[in-house]
Amino acid sequence: MLGEHPAGLLLSAPYALFVAAVFVYPLGFGIWMSFHHYFFTAPGAVVPHPYVGLKNYATVISDPAVRASFVHVGEFLIINVPLTVIFSLLLATALNNAIHWRGFLRVSYYVPYVTASVAMITVWMFMFNSGGIVNRILGPLAPNPAWLVNTTWAMPSIALYVTWKQLGFFILLFLAALQNVPDELNEAAAIDGASRWQSYRTVTIPAVRPATTLVVLLAIITGANLFTEPYLMTSGGGPNGATTTPVFLLYQKGIEQGTPDVASAIGVLLVIGVLLIAYASRKVTERE
Repeated sequence: MLGEHPAGLLLSAPYALFVAAVFVYPLGFGIWMSFHHYFFTAPGAVVPHPYVGLKNYATVISDPAVRASFVHVGEFLIINVPLTVIFSLLLATALNNAIHWRGFLRVSYYVPYVTASVAMITVWMFMFNSGGIVNRILGPLAPNPAWLVNTTWAMPSIALYVTWKQLGFFILLFLAALQNVPDELNEAAAIDGASRWQSYRTVTIPAVRPATTLVVLLAIITGANLFTEPYLMTSGGGPNGATTTPVFLLYQKGIEQGTPDVASAIGVLLVIGVLLIAYASRKVTERE
């Protein structure tokens, strides 16, 4: 126990201080700002920041752009999270069963995740523009205007891109979980007359439930903080604000417009929303 080994407290202190400095303090300061009239001042200037109660939250909630941004990120999560779980689990299963080229395939799936987003986004935009390879393949079925300048298809296109880019990381999580599933369980299911699909559904999927919970939580947290992709792929939340997200508006209002108090209110609401969704998803994925 920690009380029996004081050295453990000493060894964990640097990390605890790091977490407090990087996460706890900014979160607490952001909550404090959301209840005050706060603005940037010159270094060293002493300016009062009066308490305004829920005024900043009322401003945020009454803003149609903010409400729309939460709807947009919800649309993103509805597309991204199920696709991430399904494809990462299926591909991890295929890699776990593959014999030839296993190492090459693992690296291939992981390369997009570790490659700079700017490079990947450039390739994606080239593929999905009006004269790109995707539109040439689809022909008359391609949307007009093109994907990333279409108010209907812009956010789904971004969701597909993020799913593809981050898939390698989640595949590794599922692959590690699959390799810890005892072979005896599948052999026992086969002896009892279960087909491969029945064995996979009743043995493998329940066995990797902790990994599924982790993947869902990470996908939700990552998706809720969506910023880089809309900012780069749609020239700042376009078309007509169809891909704006809470984090994007937080950046706009806090940095560009100089209203960090309003931005903090957006951030607090986003944190609360993520915690509620994460809690609900955990209850669903861990349900017996």
